[in-house]
Amino acid sequence: MTKGNREARMKARMERQMLENGPVRGKRQFVKENKNGGEYIRENVSNASELETREDLIIGRNAVMEVLKSDRTIECVYISNGNMEGSIKVIINIAREKGLVLKEVDRKKLDAMSNGTNHQGVIALVTPFKYCQIADMLNDAKEKGEDPFIIVLDEIEDPHNLGSIIRTAELCGVHGIIIPKRRNVGITSTVYKCSVGAIEHMKIAKVTNINSAIDELKESGLWVYGADIAGEEYSYQVDFNGPCAMVIGSEGRGISKLTLKKCDKLVKIPMVGKINSLNASVAGGIMMYEILKGRLLK
Repeated sequence: MTKGNREARMKARMERQMLENGPVRGKRQFVKENKNGGEYIRENVSNASELETREDLIIGRNAVMEVLKSDRTIECVYISNGNMEGSIKVIINIAREKGLVLKEVDRKKLDAMSNGTNHQGVIALVTPFKYCQIADMLNDAKEKGEDPFIIVLDEIEDPHNLGSIIRTAELCGVHGIIIPKRRNVGITSTVYKCSVGAIEHMKIAKVTNINSAIDELKESGLWVYGADIAGEEYSYQVDFNGPCAMVIGSEGRGISKLTLKKCDKLVKIPMVGKINSLNASVAGGIMMYEILKGRLLK
C-alpha cells in the first residue's frame, strides 16, 4: 500500500467516525482546505476554556490540602494509582477522618479531568465557590478591630493573575476582594491552584457593577485608590492609613475610564526601565505591601 493510499484510508476512516459519533465533547473540529492540493486536514483541538470556567475542581496537593482544612463541601477526592508518598498520605488521612469519598483512579483519568494541568496526583470535586457580600468584608474588619482593607479588581481575565493576587492579599491582611461578574475570571481550578489554598481564607464578592460597589465602599467611609501610571504620587509617597480600597486594572488596558473617575486618588509605581507596565498581579502585590507597610509603621 502506497503512502498516498494509506493517508486516504485514514482520512476516510476519520470522516466516517465523525459522522457516526458526532463532534467530540470538549473539543472543536477544524476543517481547513489546502490550497495546493485541495485536500482537507482535520484537527481536534482541546477546549481548555472549559476547565478555566469550572468552579468545582480543586487541583494539586497544596490546594486540595487547604480545601480539606476548610468548611467547603467536598463531594469526592480522586487519588492517582500508586501515588501514596509525601503529602498525599496526609491528604488521604484527613479525607478519611472527615468521612469523605476517596477514589483511587488511573493517572490518565486525572490528566483528562485537569485537561493537562499538573495535578500532582490529586483532584478534589467540590461544591462551587461561595461568594460573599461587601458587607461581610466590612463586618470582618470591624470584628477584628481593624480599618477595612479591600481590593477591587477591574476585569482580571487571567486565572494565574487572580490566583496570585488572592495569595498576596491573604498574606497582606486584606479583608476582601471584589470582582465583576462580566469580563473577569471566576474562582476556577487554576485560580485555586495559583492561590496555593489562600482562597479558603479570603472573602470574595462578585458584583454586577464595579462602580456601584465603589460607591458602596465610599459610603462606608473607605478612601478609594487606583493603581495607574497617570497617578499623582508614587506609591511610597502616599499615606495609606485608615479605611481604604485599592483598584487594580486589567492586564491589557488597566482601569477603565469610568472607574478611574470613581477613584479618590490615583497612585503610580516607580519604574526606571524602558517598559512602562507591570503584570497585574505584580502591580497589585506592590500596592498591597505598600499599604501593609504603612499600617505596620503607624
